[in-house]
This record gives sequence, C-alpha cells and structure tokens, in this order.
Amino acid sequence: MTAAVTAAVVDTHVHFIDPGRLSYPWLEGSLDRPHTPLEYAAEHGTPPDVIMVEAGRVPEQAGDEISWMRREAVDRKWIRGIVAHADVEDPGVEPTLRAYGADPLVVGVRRNLQDEADGFLSAPSLLHGVRLLGEHGLPFDACVRARQLPELTELARACPQTTIVLDHLGKPRPGPGYDDWRAAIRGLSALPNVVCKLSGLSTEAPAGTPRDYFIETLTYALEVFGAQRCMYGSDWPVLKLATTSTDWSATVREAVGLHDAGAVSAVAAGNAERVYLAAANPAEYS
Repeated sequence: MTAAVTAAVVDTHVHFIDPGRLSYPWLEGSLDRPHTPLEYAAEHGTPPDVIMVEAGRVPEQAGDEISWMRREAVDRKWIRGIVAHADVEDPGVEPTLRAYGADPLVVGVRRNLQDEADGFLSAPSLLHGVRLLGEHGLPFDACVRARQLPELTELARACPQTTIVLDHLGKPRPGPGYDDWRAAIRGLSALPNVVCKLSGLSTEAPAGTPRDYFIETLTYALEVFGAQRCMYGSDWPVLKLATTSTDWSATVREAVGLHDAGAVSAVAAGNAERVYLAAANPAEYS
C-alpha cells in the first residue's frame, strides 16, 4: 500500500539480509547479496513503517539478527519491530520467549515451518511452545505451504490464546490443489485467533500468471477472514524475483477496494498496529 492510499502504512513482511554479517543457508542466485534498510529506503523514497521478519539465518544467530535491527532502528524510526526466530519446539525455549516478550523491538516470533515433514505441526513440543507464545504476549508467524494448512488449523485451535499470523496466505499455487487451498483456508479462517498476511503470492506462481489470479486469491482471503484480519506485506526483497513493490501494492490495493473500499486503512496499517504493535487479545479480531 502507498501513502497515496492512506497516510499510515505498515509493511508487515520485510526481510533485511546481509551475508557479510550473518549466515543464510537458503540464500542463492540474485538474492545472495546484502538487502539492507538503506536499499529499502532508496527504493521506496519515504519508506513506510515496516515489520522486519527473521530472514532464515542460522538459528544460533537469531540474537545477532535482533541486535543488528536494533542498531538500524535507532536512526530509522520506520523500522517498528522484528518478528524474531525462536526454536519454538525446543523444551528449553521459555527463557528466550520471556526475554523476547520484554523486548520492545521484538513484536512476534517465527519458526519457519514450510519445509517440515507432515505431522510436525502436531508435535506436542511445538504445541507447548506456541501456547507459551500466547502467555508471553507474542504472535506466531506461521510460514507454511498449502498442504500444511489443515495441520495449522488444528495447532491454532489448540492454542486459542496465541495469535497466529498466516504468512503469504499459506502459499497457494494456481492449478491442481487450488480448490483444496480454498477449502483449507476457509476452515482456518473460522478460528478467531488467526490473521492473514496479503503477501508472497507472486513468487509462488509461475511466470506469466494472469493478474486476475492474484486478485481472485486476495479477494477470497479477504472474504473468508474479513478485512479486519488481513494485513499488507510486501515480502521484500524476495518479491523482486517476480514483481516490484509498486506493482504488488497496487494489486493488493485493487483487491481490497473490490472487497470494501473502506477497509483500506485497516489492511494497510490498522490491523498491523493491533496485532504486532499493541497488546491485543486474539478474541478482539473476531
């Protein structure tokens, strides 16, 4: 979303990457270089407020990633917070979560789940950790693939006091399996403690996918979750593999306008403020 739409914008899904500072096992190709707040600001002119989401550095460097963002945020007030990594399934994770809950820069936790085997989201150790997040007032960013959505639904159902933030709409793809995604996302959306990021679709779709597909998918998410439980995210810089921040912003803006023109401010910033930047009870989202 852009300032032309509303004066307040929070981009809820930005990754800052520096391979000279941290180690990223997944990094390759054109993304294998620094992508810093300086570059983000240069591309966006006056940057929107952002939530930096952990960028897949090796787990033992999670604290270093937070420290880096803390230094960057001193002079860049538009960096509002970080969704930090934690091994949530670790039986000894509670001291980390306690420290995160007391840290004003840490606004959530992500343990990337998209490459885990079937059944991982049902593990008692993960369930315990996600419940602890709710006790410490930390939302849980769930990055999963479409096939994992039924498991995520059961996890969210078992952790009603924890806000679950679905990254990238659960990574649907056009073609076979799309109807299964629609059914799964509708089931997940029935749980009031789940919110959805309107992000990440472009890099999941094959090159040349018609724009109508993105509008349809975003509109469906807005329909089932409601505009009060959807947030804008760019997935910068990963989105640059397939599109631009300007084009993705325009696509989301069009879909939100088709749903309800009055919902733009909620999707652009209001919901992000509530979910990440203020203490909120998941029940308030329903």
